[in-house]
Amino acid sequence: AANVIAAAAVAQRRVQVWPMPCCGAVQVEVMHMRHKLDQDTRLVKGLVLDHGSRHPDMPKRVEDAFILTANISLEYEKAEVNAGFFYSSAEQRESLVAAERAYTDERCRRVIELKKQVCGSSGKGFVLINQKGIDPLCLDMLAKEGILALRRAKKRNMERLTLACGGFAINSVEELSPDCLGHAGAVYEHVLGEEKYTFVEDVKHPHSCTILIKGPNDHTIAQIKDAVRDGLRAVKNVIDDKAVVLGAGAFEVAAAAHLRSTVKKQAQGRAKLGVEAFAEALLGFVKVLAENSGYDAQDVLIKLQEEQERGSSVGLDIATGEALDPQVAGIYDNLIVKRQIILSAPVIASQLLLVDEVMRAGINMRGK
Repeated sequence: AANVIAAAAVAQRRVQVWPMPCCGAVQVEVMHMRHKLDQDTRLVKGLVLDHGSRHPDMPKRVEDAFILTANISLEYEKAEVNAGFFYSSAEQRESLVAAERAYTDERCRRVIELKKQVCGSSGKGFVLINQKGIDPLCLDMLAKEGILALRRAKKRNMERLTLACGGFAINSVEELSPDCLGHAGAVYEHVLGEEKYTFVEDVKHPHSCTILIKGPNDHTIAQIKDAVRDGLRAVKNVIDDKAVVLGAGAFEVAAAAHLRSTVKKQAQGRAKLGVEAFAEALLGFVKVLAENSGYDAQDVLIKLQEEQERGSSVGLDIATGEALDPQVAGIYDNLIVKRQIILSAPVIASQLLLVDEVMRAGINMRGK
């Protein structure tokens, strides 16, 4: 999971975890498939759509493909007004049916003409991803031309397609032109049981990617999904803060030493007790880290404080129980998380003490 998150961060400059509301135009979507092992979790530099083509004769894999993202209706729509048509022969009925289909078929032919214009005899593929419907007759026309068509795509996928493949989404057939097309190196369909997935990979502009989580059961998938989302949020915090703090308890040890050596000497009266209590509370992070790793909290704390007094920034190595340099080991914490903890802890403690004062005052009032 860590390697996948790192690869996603390298592929993007800004990270937006879909559907988590974040700033920025880049999106990293997390999808899961109950398939194979957790080691098969990977980063797809493109999109994974949770549906496939609706015609059996359409190609299952397309290489070097043009991508047309559209929001046009390619299905027969009944008129909104009530009307009756009368015919007296089979020929009249056939001409009536053809007239009803003419408008929809013309739209479909415009798409086919664009495909012939850009592909010609080069052997390149053509993929239509439509947000609205495509009726069976249009699907059959597209399949005969070797076009892979997906209908009723989700809005978020339509937005991400233009980010990943380039081009822009069209809302009418009048906008059809080679400039509106994107590009992908490979588009293929993967069938898993009754579910179909369409992979769009080797995209032109990888400003949107997908983390595909795989696992043999729901429990494994849920664990990986939580780890990936936590990692992506941590990466986003680093990008937004443009700073990190040393982890492994190094910040808490250094902050407690500063409070006792500098701040406490400057405080007056009972404030010294508050500074000492805050410094001791900071060291609680290190004690919990040591206890969870199976080491004696006091022994670990003494080792770290001795190294700190020598002027080193040290944290706890949970594998050995000894002091380590977190910068060398690459262990960092989010600045915004540490800031929030430090700001919230005194407020929460003050509120709890205030509750005690209110309860004590109430008892005294009842006694009188």
